[in-house]
Amino acid sequence: MKAFLVDDERLARSELKRLLSAHPDIICVGEARNVQEAERQLRSLPVDLLFLDIRMPGADGFELLEKLDTVPGVIFTTAFDEYAVRAFEVNALDYLLKPIEPERLAAALERARKQQSAVPASAQRSAAAGSSLDRVFVREGERCWIVRLHDIRLFESVGNYTRVFFGSNRPLVLKSLGTMEERIDPAMFFRASRSHIFNLQFVERLETEVDGSYIIHLRGGPRVSSSRRQSRKLREMLSL
Repeated sequence: MKAFLVDDERLARSELKRLLSAHPDIICVGEARNVQEAERQLRSLPVDLLFLDIRMPGADGFELLEKLDTVPGVIFTTAFDEYAVRAFEVNALDYLLKPIEPERLAAALERARKQQSAVPASAQRSAAAGSSLDRVFVREGERCWIVRLHDIRLFESVGNYTRVFFGSNRPLVLKSLGTMEERIDPAMFFRASRSHIFNLQFVERLETEVDGSYIIHLRGGPRVSSSRRQSRKLREMLSL
């Protein structure tokens, strides 16, 4: 797995690289001392694993995740355990308290390996090529999540932003629906209208309107309307 390190402390980065050298399958492909450097490098450098300090000068680790188009697996590294609850709410792979212990690092890496092995090979190739999203980072106030695409049932346009429906949560992403559509898998998601893109796996039933368009009932809600043109495409896709 390709790893990238983000920490404002040079000694902390050096120590983490030393610890990672004991794991031959983990290749450190880059490092950064702040969010700006990391964002610039990660836009053109696909990685599987991000070791991310939370508290850094200028911008924190959560702000970096918000800026990234593609979010890799995240392992937080920090000296401040006050962030532990928030970090795990983000659904990170793990949370390592500095100074990092070799045993805790090994456990975190094992979790990363298991998660990667659970992802189909085709999805891994697609993510590595940067052709589609696998995860999306979502922040609303003090709450943050890293959400797997297959857990999202609906994207809804709200002006220049997008509301994301997963579980009982419906936070806003600071990206337009068009921007999201460019990166999500068209085999998984379908554009119902200018306002909605839904996950085909969450379709509970289709209700046919008088004009032949559909109302799509999603498992977990809500219902969305499909335009007549898109309803025809959906009918062909589902062989109805």
